[in-house]
Amino acid sequence: MNKFLLKEDVSLKYSIINTIIFYVFILFYLKSRTTFKPLKLFVYEGLGIGFISFIVINLSILINSFGYFKETTIGIISVILILIITIYGIFRAKKVTIKNLILETSKIEKDYSIIFLSDLHLGTNDIKHLRKVLKKIESIKYDFILIGGDLIDSSSFNIANLKLFNLIKKKIYFVNGNHEYYLKDFTNKIRELKKYNINVLKNTHRKIDKINLIGIDDLQLPIKKISYINKLRKDGFYNIVISHKPDVWDDIKDKTDLMLSGHTHNGQIFPFNLIVKLKFKYIYGLYKNKLSNLYVSSGSGCWGPRIRIGTSNEIVNLRLKRTN
Repeated sequence: MNKFLLKEDVSLKYSIINTIIFYVFILFYLKSRTTFKPLKLFVYEGLGIGFISFIVINLSILINSFGYFKETTIGIISVILILIITIYGIFRAKKVTIKNLILETSKIEKDYSIIFLSDLHLGTNDIKHLRKVLKKIESIKYDFILIGGDLIDSSSFNIANLKLFNLIKKKIYFVNGNHEYYLKDFTNKIRELKKYNINVLKNTHRKIDKINLIGIDDLQLPIKKISYINKLRKDGFYNIVISHKPDVWDDIKDKTDLMLSGHTHNGQIFPFNLIVKLKFKYIYGLYKNKLSNLYVSSGSGCWGPRIRIGTSNEIVNLRLKRTN
């Protein structure tokens, strides 16, 4: 009995040590803005596989407590399940779907088709993923593109790769997400976006006929965001707010027509979305309040582990239809 307890104590000690080491690696990677690719791979993919393993192992412990199966059998099945779920999640993360959304309003003078992208996370996702997204967009007839933040999430990403956007002959409007602020020399990198046909809306607005685009910067207090939105909205126009996080809609929904957000990834890996829901009231999809709408995208790419379970990468094809 004492030997058994000793083994349990040693196992627990090593588990705690391993957890602390992994936590330090994650913290160092996120805070240091390092471009060391092996560390990035270890942190990002470890987060995904670790979360899947955590869920499967805890379910296994629960099943084992009933005593119906041998521990060896449960262990083998657990390992197989982790492998299957991980492979499935990697496969899902490579797919990009088109989400069609139709909204009606009497404020515009003609119909519009708008592409909304959010959370491409270039850095976590490579240039092939960007090409895949842009290839999908080619099949859609649209008027302009909105990018809702987290376009780039790693200092290792070569910003010159954004030259692919120069092939697009439509206007592209962009707001900063939280990850842009984690980049080395982020101010100059954001300034360079104009070289690649990307217009930055930083707490400012742009009128397109009877549409008033309001771009809100992410890294500021909600009260500042609300203040800018109230200042920039225009009566008689269809006011579209592009704000990375869906955190101020309750405060501005009576004064705007549409808010477009991302950030949540819809949890990315089920059942993590249940945890994300605790922080964000609006996690994914279309929400309505009288004549105002909020759409929260699940994102056009993954952050961290390139794994999706129960969620999808999406391109939002928003159609604004004029009504009398």
